[in-house]
Amino acid sequence: MAKVVVRYKAKSARADENQRLVEQVFAELDERDPGGMQYVCFRLDDGVSSLHLASIDTEDGSNPLSGIEAFAEFTRDIGARCEEPPASQSATLVGSYGVRVDGS
Repeated sequence: MAKVVVRYKAKSARADENQRLVEQVFAELDERDPGGMQYVCFRLDDGVSSLHLASIDTEDGSNPLSGIEAFAEFTRDIGARCEEPPASQSATLVGSYGVRVDGS
């Protein structure tokens, strides 16, 4: 099971657009329900930084987001929307309370 953390900073003039695109990803995930993952995104208090957390647990190791059209749209011009580009890291779960991030 892969756990991924992504953090980036949008340009202030494009932060609301970025949020709208992320919301469309979640709307499509709700509609299609591909399973195999848990995913959450936070817009931080500075109004421009975002933190995405994903736990991916598919039999073949594929990322369910790869089949989501809204995710393709979100990533299409992310570099142009960002002041600081996305930095992605694998993560190891240390603990969790009230948030399902372990595939259970």
